[in-house]
This record gives sequence, C-alpha cells and structure tokens, in this order.
Amino acid sequence: MPTDKPATYYYKRSRFVAHMPVEHLYTPSHAWLARQVDGAWRVGITRFATRMLGEMVECGFEVGPGAAVACGQVVGWVEGFKAISDVFCVVDGSFSGANPVLKEKIALVTKDPHFAGWLYEARGAPDPKCLDVRAYVKLLDKTIDRILEKQKGDERVH
Repeated sequence: MPTDKPATYYYKRSRFVAHMPVEHLYTPSHAWLARQVDGAWRVGITRFATRMLGEMVECGFEVGPGAAVACGQVVGWVEGFKAISDVFCVVDGSFSGANPVLKEKIALVTKDPHFAGWLYEARGAPDPKCLDVRAYVKLLDKTIDRILEKQKGDERVH
C-alpha cells in the first residue's frame, strides 16, 4: 500500500522526542534543507530548534525574492516565547521567497517544523557543512548531553 509520508528517523533522548525526515539535510545550527522537485531547497528549523525557541510568535525576512544569498548570511529572524534568533542562509545562490502561509499560521513552525512550517526557499548549492540524518543525530546526542551536564552542575550549585 503506497504512502505519501516520507521515511523518518525516530529520535529520543532524555525528554526530547522528534521524527526527523531521513531525506532532509541538517546543519549544525539546527536548520534543515529539503530538495524540491523544481530544484529549489526548502529550508526550516528543526524540532530541536523550535524547542529552544518556544512557541513561535513571528518571523520576518530582510531579503526579497531573487536576492543573491550566501551561506552564513542573515536573511531574517524568528521570534519565539523563549528567544529571538537570526535566520541564517544555508544555501549559496538566490533567495526564492518566504513561506507565505506563516503570515497567518506562524504556529506551523512549532507544530510541523519539518514540513508545513518551512521558513524559506532558495536556489543554489547547500552549505557544505550539511549533515545527513545519522550525523545530525550524533550532533544532537552531544548537544543534549551538554545541556544535561550543565543542568546537573546547576543543581549542585543550588
């Protein structure tokens, strides 16, 4: 029986759980990239990033469609209840545009971060630092372990 659902990697560590699409690329800064049929890259932030930012409040972009962009360039921002963060480009090429649905449904970034809650599209070459899902899982393990160690240290101080 065919299914439209992409294969996902189930991840659980401590109290954090995520289903990460296997075909996405991931960055050390917790963004993801998904190749589209037309060759563009759809970009969003991972479930881990949304957990750190909290429920999304707003997002905006400082570049418009057709603008030249480079990896590491600030192209916009996201605001959650816990924090505000710059959105960095993870594609060398041109900015295609922001997800128009987010103007009315910003909660999609939190509720469906790996699909409907994508932030922007760009054309070009993905950041050479991109990771496949297995390498990203190793990065998440290290990141979460550091957070847990810090929490243990903070508990000992108080």
